[in-house]
Amino acid sequence: MPDRICAGAASRRAIGNPNQDASNRHASLLHDGPSQGRGRRARHARVSTSTGARSNSRRRGAGGPAPARLQPGAAAGIPAQLSLAFDAPAQILPPARSSTPKGPERSIVLAGDPVDYHLRRARRRTIGFQIDDRGLTVSAPRWVALRDIESAILEKERWIRSRLEQWQQWRAKRRLPIVHFAEGGKLPFLGTEITLRLRADLRACELAHTPAGDELRLALSADADEARVRDTVQSWLKEQAQRVLDERLLDLSTRNGVTYSSWALSSARSQWGSCAADGRIRLNWRLIHFSIPVIDYVVAHELAHLKELNHGPEFWRQVARLLPGFEAARDHIRNEDLAGLPL
Repeated sequence: MPDRICAGAASRRAIGNPNQDASNRHASLLHDGPSQGRGRRARHARVSTSTGARSNSRRRGAGGPAPARLQPGAAAGIPAQLSLAFDAPAQILPPARSSTPKGPERSIVLAGDPVDYHLRRARRRTIGFQIDDRGLTVSAPRWVALRDIESAILEKERWIRSRLEQWQQWRAKRRLPIVHFAEGGKLPFLGTEITLRLRADLRACELAHTPAGDELRLALSADADEARVRDTVQSWLKEQAQRVLDERLLDLSTRNGVTYSSWALSSARSQWGSCAADGRIRLNWRLIHFSIPVIDYVVAHELAHLKELNHGPEFWRQVARLLPGFEAARDHIRNEDLAGLPL
């Protein structure tokens, strides 16, 4: 599996980037990877910071599309948002369509095979391609005709099909067991496996330790449907994440004399955590699936950004000061697929 499959090829099709406010840039933890940013009237596409592979196309007058190329940096003088691209790409096969989709769902034939894609209209001047847990998403300006959008897709056909195939192969190797949200279902919690038990006699959910292993006992009847069990489990996990992450932040910051302004849970599908220049920290609630050493690494990573909003040598020295021996936990989470988690 290539290291930076999520980086993808990049080119433009339209009229450059719109102006973008460079304020409130922040450092975000996705895994070690390139930084992202857009300067005013920047003429280049950056590596995607989502869990997916992204490409942009540009038309050069009447001479046809520009060749795909990858730009390594942001426009000079504009502080770039720091991002670490996932080593683990998200699921590429489009899931079953929702009864209330957020945008038009379309299909196009590539090399004789139908490929579904999600069309997103946005205030932008480029046509962008992204492959993530929803499959292929095409973002286009509102004024671009559908025929031009599909022409752009056909121009990027080899890139799209290649990324879809690579992601599918990667996911097949890393596929996690399916969680059944019912009596006896199992899911990860703080690095161990817990078993779901439905108990109508309970008034609240509780975690119980038994000789056979840990059980999450839900205050639900045995005939509760899967959606209700899933929602109940997710609510409980978020409560635990709020408690555990708060404890780890307080412990690591107090022991190392570091002060942050505030923190909150995040539900992002592309970041484990982030730290803004004003000291605000966000941590993904799904970290509750992992062991405390892994959680501590993500917390230390974001606390280190309070002093170093980059990933240079001094930043890693700060991480080592906050959490000596962090390397094993870092290597562990690099190989985790956020989109492959059960919730």
